[in-house]
Amino acid sequence: MENFEKEIVAIKGLKDGDTRAFNRLYQHYHKMVHANILKIVKAPEPSAEILQDVFTSLWQNRNKMSIEKPLGGWLFVVSYHMSLNFIRKKLKESLILVEEYPFDLCSNNEDNSEETIFDLQMQLLDQAVSELPRRKREVFRMCRFEGHSKKDVAENLGLSLRTVENYLKDANRTVKEYVVQKYPNQMGIITISLLIPYLQ
Repeated sequence: MENFEKEIVAIKGLKDGDTRAFNRLYQHYHKMVHANILKIVKAPEPSAEILQDVFTSLWQNRNKMSIEKPLGGWLFVVSYHMSLNFIRKKLKESLILVEEYPFDLCSNNEDNSEETIFDLQMQLLDQAVSELPRRKREVFRMCRFEGHSKKDVAENLGLSLRTVENYLKDANRTVKEYVVQKYPNQMGIITISLLIPYLQ
């Protein structure tokens, strides 16, 4: 998708049950989401299955999607939690104490709680990103939410690749510091889970 306006059209189609709109969004995002899952799961076959689950969830929750923000944020948060659930299951199977695993956030039996965590995470991320200077905010959104490569972002914004890399590095640090400072106690664990997929 060349710009957010086209994505808005696709999201509206998705909300109306248009499978062609769903396919356009899938084609745009699936490689980036899969790469994010693979970073965590470290295994191709389970990663492919989780990817399928992520987009199944997108279709099932299509009426809840917002046209006011890129879909990438939702996809990456959901894919991250599904990846954690997979690791959690493998840990149990290996008889490793789940309590020792620091990123155990989601309960498989509490879908409402899990959805609440997603909502909180997206609110946090939106708040943090909105505080960035305009250019850094554009770079962060294009790289992290819209899935553009650093090279593409540099070309689209008329910046050097090094500048984009520096902006993204600074934005990553600023977003992390913002969330940690604003929610030092209540959101500590959520902060960790939220930032890892975006700040690598």
